[in-house]
Order: sequence, then C-alpha cells, then structure tokens
Amino acid sequence: MNNKANTPLTIPKKGGYSLTENHVQPNVMIHERINEASLQMKNIFQDIRKEGKIQLDNIELIKAEVAPVITEAAKNPDIYYLFDEMQAKNEYMYSHNIGVGIIATYLGMKLGLSKENLSALTLAATLHDVGKIRISDSILERPGKLTAAEYEEMKLHTIYGYELLKNIPGILPSIALTALQHHEREDGQGYPLGLKGNDIDHHAKIVAIADVFHAMSSNRVYHQAMPFYKVIEQMNSDMFGKFNPEILLEFVKRLMSTLVGKEVMLTNERIGTIVMINPYDPLKALLKTSTGIMDLRMEKEWQIERIIG
Repeated sequence: MNNKANTPLTIPKKGGYSLTENHVQPNVMIHERINEASLQMKNIFQDIRKEGKIQLDNIELIKAEVAPVITEAAKNPDIYYLFDEMQAKNEYMYSHNIGVGIIATYLGMKLGLSKENLSALTLAATLHDVGKIRISDSILERPGKLTAAEYEEMKLHTIYGYELLKNIPGILPSIALTALQHHEREDGQGYPLGLKGNDIDHHAKIVAIADVFHAMSSNRVYHQAMPFYKVIEQMNSDMFGKFNPEILLEFVKRLMSTLVGKEVMLTNERIGTIVMINPYDPLKALLKTSTGIMDLRMEKEWQIERIIG
C-alpha cells in the first residue's frame, strides 16, 4: 500500500461534478482507495488488540498511509458523491473509522482549521473508536438491542480509547480527548462524563457530528441505513441540544449546497430541482418544479422526502 498512499485520487464525473485539480490522475478510483484504507485500519486495529496497546509505529502508519487517503477524499467538492462510498457496507468498525475521518476532515476544512489542527483532527477521527478493541465481539456484533449491562460496557469504549492514546509521545492531547469525549453532548446528556458545552474538546465536537452522520448513513447489524436527506433532517433537528449549533449548521449547509442542481421528491410526491439553498435554514430550499418556482420556507407542510438524482 505504500506505493498507493501518495497516489492522487481520480474522482469520476458524476451528476455534473468532477474534481479537476492538476493532482488528479486517471484510473485510480476513489472507492478503491477508501476500501484499501479500511483494510489497513482493520490490520492496525488487529495489531493493537493483539499487543494490548498502541505502538508509535501504528500511529506513524496511519499518518503515512491512511491519513493521505482521507485528506484527498475530503477535498472532493461533491461530498454527496462520496456519500455512497463512505457508507459502511461490511466490517463496520473499520469502515466507520475511515468514513468518520473523511467527514470530520471535510468539515474541518470548511471550518478553516490550520494545517496542524486539521492533521490532528484527521488522526483523532480515525482513532475515535479504537477503544472498541477492548469490547466483546458478542456486544459489538449483536443484531438486537443491547441489555442495560451490555450498553454500559459498550460506553466504556470511550474510556478505553483514552487510556490507549493518552501516553503516546508526540501526539496532541486532543487525539485522546476525542476518543474520550466524542459521545458527550452540548446539553450534558452524553457519556462518559456528562460534559457540557465548552468543557468538550473542539475536535470531539466535530467528530461527534461526523460519527453520528456516518452511523445513521450505514447499514448496521441492528438497523438499515437511513436515506441521505433523512440523515440531514434528523441531524438538523438535533442542532440545539445535542451538537454544537455553529459546527452543525456549517455541516448541514455545506452538505445541502452540494445538492444544488439535483432532482428531489417532496412529501406530497411532487418532483423538483434544487436551485438555491438558504444558508440560515438549509433544509428549506428553493425548487424549480413543472409549475414554477417553489420556496419551501413558504410551504410549511411540505419537505424534501428523498433525492432522486
């Protein structure tokens, strides 16, 4: 994989979008790079489980081979195209880390993080669930609802991840704090410590959003993936309470902006094409329909049901 780690991505033109920067090279498909990165994370996590700790070599391998794939994928101007590629279709634990890495890095770029901060965020997102290596497979792979005791054990993955990461030399404290805090919520209803607002690390706030978005977007042993627009709708409803509203609004706004020009179906089964997104209320788009322009801000009872293409 070393030879491919620095190979530029090709993102094929789809739906009118393409990546045209000079670093794009033909015949290297982004989904292949993402799949390879997921396999690499599987190997790394298996090594960590076997050793019982994270070696500095594991961190360097992620930085050298996995992080470049995540960073290049996050540069895709049409994140909707990547939506299908980022879904965890198998071996959720490993695909999830790559998907969260891409989403968090994409969001970090849009938030204007410095290069050093962005690199730290990518590493933090990729390792946010590393503590799950200490959770029983019978719990991780259980198809039904966890018992109360099993759920309490599952929640310990945040503490385990922090313990694995906190003493590794040369990495920023935010890496371990993200593993610990990515299930904390703005209203104090998260875990493991019930932190609120400013007590939660900034990178953990970003990864929390990426984590939930990717989880809802993926098939799991206990639920089917939600449609793209339904995921955005659900996260938008959580803007005040669970997540940092400034970060989440930026995320939803950016995601919705990639849908301009795409055809959608409304809850009343009418078809329209998105022509403009309201930056302050991204879900209430301006649509072009067969009968004219429709402003969803004025149509309180109707909303977008699904994206057609």
